[in-house]
Amino acid sequence: MKALSRGIAALVVACAAVAVTTVARAAEDDYPNHPVRWLVGYPPGGSTDICARLIGQYLSEHLHQQFAVENKPGAGNNLATEIAAHAPPDGYMVFLVNPANAINASLYKNLPFDFIRDMTPVAGFIRVPNVMEVNPNVPAQTVKEFIDYAKANPGKVNLGSSGIGTSVHLSGALFMMMTGVELVHVPYRGSAPALTDLLGNQVQVMFDNLPSSIGHIQGGRLRALAVTTSVPSKALPGVPTVAATVPGYEASAWFGMAVPKGTPRAIIDKLNREVNNALADPGMQAKFAEFGGILIPGTPEDFGKVIAEETAKWAKVVQATGATAE
Repeated sequence: MKALSRGIAALVVACAAVAVTTVARAAEDDYPNHPVRWLVGYPPGGSTDICARLIGQYLSEHLHQQFAVENKPGAGNNLATEIAAHAPPDGYMVFLVNPANAINASLYKNLPFDFIRDMTPVAGFIRVPNVMEVNPNVPAQTVKEFIDYAKANPGKVNLGSSGIGTSVHLSGALFMMMTGVELVHVPYRGSAPALTDLLGNQVQVMFDNLPSSIGHIQGGRLRALAVTTSVPSKALPGVPTVAATVPGYEASAWFGMAVPKGTPRAIIDKLNREVNNALADPGMQAKFAEFGGILIPGTPEDFGKVIAEETAKWAKVVQATGATAE
């Protein structure tokens, strides 16, 4: 009798496992069966938005449902992150991850979410340099000349950024910490409005993500002094690194996708596979090549490692600079 009971119990467990697998496969096969919200924490036109639209277009074409980019700027990316973190974990809300998600974990003390706890990584897209750029009215032609100019004009040179806690902001904060220059930080709700004021000389310098600025640099409307990565960018031949003048300086932006914690693994794996297919597509590679960055395909766990490492790195910078958003 006991043997029969054990046999029945084992059969029930096996049937349950088959049922779970069947449901998971059905969820993957059926997903998506209606449009997906693609949440971006910045206005249209910046690097974060550009990445979302490129990947979103590919996913829309290959998964046969619209991945509709929805811009929700505000609170240094935290507004959109909170919405995503509290969304139903059904795969119909995906989120554009960017450096602010790593930086804000230490920059803000009372966030209504914990990004690593509340969100699940799906896939990385690309890592790109920021570019230290100035309005052409600024007389400096090199990083050294800019440092001298800023020190000769303390408190008179405005530093634009895409918002408090963004890589654009902390790249500038790190520069100030390592050089001793005094710049007046002017945060905006995204790169696009900050660039508008940089072009108009309302702010004089910016450490912008390369994709949203490269057209202005190539068109001569802005002057690139250096890139923030440890090696030069092929997209800006002849432009040196900040580290060539400020040894040890390094910063970069990176982008990817996450979903609310609890989203079925089958859906995560399907999205991951399609994103990696996008990054392997020659047409997409050509578009991303214009960013001057490095593609970062891989598993959800690979992208999770990037997020964890960047969160730890920027926590040290926030602590060292005393930066705070509250």
